[in-house]
Amino acid sequence: MEPIATERLVLRPFAPDDFDALFSYQSRTDVATWLPWDARGEDEVRVALGKKLASVAIADEGDVIALALTHKDTGELVGDVILGLVSAEHRTGEIGYIVHPDHQGLGYMTEACREILRIAFDDLGLHRVIGRVEPRNHASARVLEKLGMRREAHFVENEFIKGEWQSEAIYAILDREWRDRAESS
Repeated sequence: MEPIATERLVLRPFAPDDFDALFSYQSRTDVATWLPWDARGEDEVRVALGKKLASVAIADEGDVIALALTHKDTGELVGDVILGLVSAEHRTGEIGYIVHPDHQGLGYMTEACREILRIAFDDLGLHRVIGRVEPRNHASARVLEKLGMRREAHFVENEFIKGEWQSEAIYAILDREWRDRAESS
C-alpha cells in the first residue's frame, strides 16, 4: 500500500525501524488501559510490529491493514490505525486505533480514521464499518462520533479483562451514510 497524505499526517505501512516509536507508547500502562492487553515489553512489541509489518492488504476475511500515522512535517510516529475485514459476505469491516498520549486531543485520529473509512467504502466496497470501545474510554468514543458513526449497542460487563468486568459499546456507519456526509461537507 502506498503512503496516503492527509492535511497533517501521512498514513503508511509500518517499517522495521518503527520499533522504538511503537514501543514508546505500547509499553505505557495509560495507553493499555482500555485495550485487551497490558503494557507490552520489548519482546511483545516486536511480535506486534511483526504482525503490523505483515498487515498490508485485505484479500480475505480476517485480513487487516495496519498503518502507521506519522506527522507530515516531522515524520514522528503519532499512532496507528487498523482496518480489518470482519465479514466478506456481509461486507463489514472494523476500525481500531491507538494514539500516543503526547499527541492526544489534537484531532489526529479523527483525521486518520476519515481516510480509513474512505478506503473501506471507496476502495474496498464495504457496506458497513464498526468500531468497538470500552464506554469509559470517552475520547475513543468521541472519535467514532465525530466520524458520524452511531452507537448501536452497549453490552454491559460482557468481557472479563484485566481482573474486572468491562463493557463494550459498538458504533457503526453504512456506506450510504458515509457518502451522504462526504457530499454535504
